[in-house]
Amino acid sequence: MRGIDHQQGHVFSYLSPEERVRKDHPLRAVRAVTEEVLRDMSSLFDAMYARRGRPSIPPEKLLRAQLLQMLYSVRSERLLMEEIDYSMLFRWFVGLNLDEEVWDATTFTKNRDRLLEADVAKEFLAKVVERARNAGLTSDEHFTVDGTLLDAWASLKSFQPKNEKSTTPPDDPGNPTVNFHGERRSNQTHASKTDPDAQLAGKGPGKEAKLSYSGNLLVENRNGLIVNAELLDERVPGAALL
Repeated sequence: MRGIDHQQGHVFSYLSPEERVRKDHPLRAVRAVTEEVLRDMSSLFDAMYARRGRPSIPPEKLLRAQLLQMLYSVRSERLLMEEIDYSMLFRWFVGLNLDEEVWDATTFTKNRDRLLEADVAKEFLAKVVERARNAGLTSDEHFTVDGTLLDAWASLKSFQPKNEKSTTPPDDPGNPTVNFHGERRSNQTHASKTDPDAQLAGKGPGKEAKLSYSGNLLVENRNGLIVNAELLDERVPGAALL
């Protein structure tokens, strides 16, 4: 007998996100370690916030959400808020009930920046690595450094001479026409007007040069654990002929 395609909204629901996440889901082990680290950092969180005023987004929820963004490669805070809003798995991991509202993306970003400025995220990851080391999950025998280029949110049109000021108004202020043919540009003579920390770099000879950052990961080879990470924004010697 064919079932009827009909959905009726229930007045009450007795299911929690905890019941909907299967017992062997990989995020359960991640959350268990996360909870241990966050408990150890409780005194650090207390010192960061004032005793009075309007409550902020709990730092524990902020860090859990940031962890989800990294694990699932969510490319923006706005998309992350959408994912948390409709994903029961994400709500469970962050610590939100089904009827709780998700934060505004701008509010989330401002609170996130407070944690980054206080090096809380760095301390969080350092404690995770320390727990792995105490559990015998890391080895000092052999490490590998994995480097990559992270695209900057800046257009090549913004990569202009540092000391040169244009007297001619652009044909289109929002997207001006720029002719780079035959012009030699390097990080020593040029800089992005919208992202000065970005550098012009390519992944190899003959590869396209882009405005980017250099990201490096130190990986422990036995279990493939990342034990350190570094993002470089210093100028790299070199030039590109475009």
